Amino acid sequence: MELFEESQFGTIADRLAERYGTSGLPITMSTACASGATAIQLGTEAIRRGECNRALAIGADGSATAEALIRFSLLSALTTQNDAPEKASRPFSKDRSGFVLAEGAGALVLESLESALARGAEILGIMRGCGEKADDFHRTRSKPDGSPAIGAVRAALADAGMAEDEIEYVNAHGTSTPENDKMEHLSLSTVFGERMKTTPISSNKSMIGHTLSAAGAIEAVFSLMTMREGVIPPTINYDTPDPAIELDVVPNVKREAQVSTVLSNSFGFGGQNTCLVMAREPV
Repeated sequence: MELFEESQFGTIADRLAERYGTSGLPITMSTACASGATAIQLGTEAIRRGECNRALAIGADGSATAEALIRFSLLSALTTQNDAPEKASRPFSKDRSGFVLAEGAGALVLESLESALARGAEILGIMRGCGEKADDFHRTRSKPDGSPAIGAVRAALADAGMAEDEIEYVNAHGTSTPENDKMEHLSLSTVFGERMKTTPISSNKSMIGHTLSAAGAIEAVFSLMTMREGVIPPTINYDTPDPAIELDVVPNVKREAQVSTVLSNSFGFGGQNTCLVMAREPV
């Protein structure tokens, strides 16, 4: 309980300001499972507006509690395949049944390119574009036609000034729930067409579980590391392909590949959809 009380409301942002001496406005926000990606979007937009040269964008979550497990179970969101815990998360597989609740955090230092170059900083990647669309259909389910998720992907590409054929890898939201995986496939196949069948896409949640509010930031870190290391992380536990979801999910084994552009998806409960486009090098 003490840890919960220390992390709610604006406490985390305030403590970061105290520790690192940041002088800007500390913002604590929640857009459900898109929160980490939204934090990156807010920081990126603040820099673009000239309000700051640098921003800390952090996604963190510590929701692995009895109450959270009960509530997500009542929503039929958690996996029921617990006999082999390491195989419980099965994104995009036909026998997927829900996500595995996890905890974690991801943090990025965002900075204008001019500022980073001027101080000789090591640049890990470029945030090219951010897109966000609200889904007004249901508190947990996506709109049947997938239009909000489609709109978020297209908005991110437009903000990045990039065409669909310039994306080389997709870091999926990929929760392992029957509803989300189906809708993510619908949105991507609508935007990218037949090309989506051969564009690598993988879900880190197959390996680390669903970190809820932290997921978008953690997966942005995964995306940057994919480009930096030349290794695409796999979607593990992919033993029973779903014929209705035709995707190259990088099944079970990592893949070495030179990737220069990534789309990272975050689709949260309550209709929160945020997509990020990242690149290895400046244009």
